[in-house]
Amino acid sequence: MKIVDVKTWVVANPPPHFGGRYWIFLKLIADNGLEGLGEVYSATFHPETVVHMIQDVCGRHVIGSDPFRIEKLWREVYGRGYTLRPDVSVMGVASAVEMACWDLVGKAVERPIYDLMGGLVRERLRSYTYLYPAPGEGEEVYADPLLAAERAREYVDQGFTALKFDPAGPYTVYDPHQPSMSDLERSEAFVKNIREAVGERADLLFGTHGQFTTSGAIRLAKRLEPYEPLWFEEPTPPETPEEMAKVAAATSIPVSTGERLTTKYEFARVLRYGAASILQMNLGRVGGLLEAKKIAGMAESHYAQIAPHLYCGPVVGAANIQLSACSPNFLILESVQRWEGFHAEILKTPIRWEEGYVIPPTAPGLGVELDEAVAEAHPYDAEALHLEMLEHPL
Repeated sequence: MKIVDVKTWVVANPPPHFGGRYWIFLKLIADNGLEGLGEVYSATFHPETVVHMIQDVCGRHVIGSDPFRIEKLWREVYGRGYTLRPDVSVMGVASAVEMACWDLVGKAVERPIYDLMGGLVRERLRSYTYLYPAPGEGEEVYADPLLAAERAREYVDQGFTALKFDPAGPYTVYDPHQPSMSDLERSEAFVKNIREAVGERADLLFGTHGQFTTSGAIRLAKRLEPYEPLWFEEPTPPETPEEMAKVAAATSIPVSTGERLTTKYEFARVLRYGAASILQMNLGRVGGLLEAKKIAGMAESHYAQIAPHLYCGPVVGAANIQLSACSPNFLILESVQRWEGFHAEILKTPIRWEEGYVIPPTAPGLGVELDEAVAEAHPYDAEALHLEMLEHPL
């Protein structure tokens, strides 16, 4: 089997944009007619630029290659242009290509990917959701502790046993900074009110975006500790895990990190310094399924767990499911609510969510197929990037 062509889509995610403004999908086509699906998680360049990157990588390394030779292909892309170092943009493209190769391989042997990576460990996967606004509601839920608590109760009543929120204030290109007193007060009010609303029925996942200094993150953690969050996410920027390790050592709250990291090499530093005990690799950026499986294995030897990150489309979500299903040290999976709305519409068969759990598919490969007609009916034509930071100091 040889790869003979690649096709791409940049899909506008309609309002309310849960999971980002757009999603970047690719399809690898083999000479036997099989097709493999992948998704790039990229926020650094406009998506049309990323499409050109995909075409360049595929033209130089992928077209004509055997999708079973994933390690060889990965090393060629990782080392292209005299790099051999983690590169968030290149690895986003590599992740989607690698994901699509696994989809092809699974379809060729008629097995889910998890069966090819050690086999199913658990029949269902515990999931959590971010606290999103209700239909017709504005963004008040992101700043109002009482409204957030009300929304949290609704999600728990649906079956969720863990909820994520990030009330600690804006993040900027000038971070890290010290949290203000209002940041501290609002953050504590959020966890206090949500804890009171859901009791012990749900874990609380406190998100930040690496916006605080080491001392500032420790100050914030002390405010949160009485309410027993399951994790304190990316308390300091991802570039210096040595500093994040100081936060981890100073708080009883488990520290999680990983959405902005790529490859086993960056995650090895996190584990070596003890910066986090929960790793949140995003499979559309980290280097793909096999790279994530290697990271999960490293984590297992440090008694660390994995909680795959998702702030993109359901193809990365499907890859997260495959990895989680065959990883002994899986903790929890990020869902976008119950995988309804556009996340369901863009797939021919939606991801299956039941009473707080995702059920791994039994179909071969990733277990999902893109509805190409829906993808083509929603082209992205705006200029904004997937995620953007404030460009002035607070």
